[in-house]
Amino acid sequence: MSGNNAVVVGGGLAGVTAALALADAGLSVTLLEGRPRLGGLAFSFRRGELTVDNGQHVYLRCCTAYQWFLDRIDGSALAPLQDRLDVPVLDVAHPKGPRLGRLRRSALPVPLHLAGSLATYPHLSLAERASVGRAALALKGLDPADPALDGIDFATWLGRHGQSARTVEALWDLVGIATLNATAQDSSLGLAAMVFKTGLLSEPGAADIGWARVPLGDLHDTLARKALDSAGVRTELRTRVSSVSRTENGGWQVAVAGERLTADTVVLAVPQRETHDLLPHGALDDPDKLLDIGTAPILNIHVVYDRKVLRRPFFAALGTPVQWVFDRTDASGLQGGGQYLALSQSIAQNEIDDPVSDLRERYLPELERLLPATRGARVRDFFVTRERTATFAPTPGVGRLRPPARTNAPGLYLAGAWTATGWPATMESAVRSGISAADAALCALGRRYGHPLQEAA
Repeated sequence: MSGNNAVVVGGGLAGVTAALALADAGLSVTLLEGRPRLGGLAFSFRRGELTVDNGQHVYLRCCTAYQWFLDRIDGSALAPLQDRLDVPVLDVAHPKGPRLGRLRRSALPVPLHLAGSLATYPHLSLAERASVGRAALALKGLDPADPALDGIDFATWLGRHGQSARTVEALWDLVGIATLNATAQDSSLGLAAMVFKTGLLSEPGAADIGWARVPLGDLHDTLARKALDSAGVRTELRTRVSSVSRTENGGWQVAVAGERLTADTVVLAVPQRETHDLLPHGALDDPDKLLDIGTAPILNIHVVYDRKVLRRPFFAALGTPVQWVFDRTDASGLQGGGQYLALSQSIAQNEIDDPVSDLRERYLPELERLLPATRGARVRDFFVTRERTATFAPTPGVGRLRPPARTNAPGLYLAGAWTATGWPATMESAVRSGISAADAALCALGRRYGHPLQEAA
């Protein structure tokens, strides 16, 4: 066996990353994707004149692997970061009327970079703000990789460290729901500690937010495909894999409709249930653990108004079912002087199957409470996108279920945001998993990719 042939199953961020890394190291790579596009669950589609992202995706400055990915596909300029973290937070249920606060950083060192913002954050009392500082210092001392943290829920830890229900709602869950897709009560302390320690307590600029100023498909499909083509990767779309099996000479055979591909290296970069179905016997000690990794939905509500109703690029909300609102007007290509807002609704288990008419009746009045300018505006379009299995559920104990990149079967590797990256289900986790799978494969072949990839990991 030459060790030069690899097949990557799955064309999401994890699979594209693995394919690029393997090809850059000199392997002959075939990438197989069942959908008619690349990008996995971070994609775009057309709706009339609009190009719509299935959901709002952001990343942080601490997401070094995803930034490597953007650089690798020549897309960094299309998804810039904020110069400095600044999150408007609007509370419409305040006793004295709607109040706007901001979570923003200064140039001071950690943890002083957030002290000024916290000191004036109007959604917490003076005592609650002081308690946040004490909890943050305690959080900074935790090791997210400690297995003991995996079995504890974040809410219990916050309660032990003096965090009131209001503090959890107005700060910890404000961030945690968006990054973990779960409330503190349903989140592993290990994953929560990783998010807050890395994003808010590592470097002053770690939590600066970046997002695509173009449709996600321009990045994760168009530019990714161009990078794959330039790297010599054979990419096959609309190609579903039915089985992965050993050959008599110790290699691998990947079966698709009308063809059987042989390879020395196979990377499975598909969701956990699909991975479970494709795994050959003995590849994992307990493959059924993959079926115990739960999933969590995200609902995205899209509203097009006939005029501009929001001056900011985004904001977060309290005292309302609305969580985060983003202006997608320019990225969508909307014409005619209106404005297109996207509401990103995590932990959407209770709404994911609600009819569009019910969601319209529920959310349009909430937008009127949040944005007075909407009260005289006409709604040109209202529609919904639903990702029922948007992320893996970050519940306590999930860490022991997430497998590493390397399996028991030589030449077979796993990738996906749900694998053991140490990160929650984010674009960063997906890219890191692809890096890990490629690195494990190259190590087994006696090769290394080189500094940029390993630095990103």
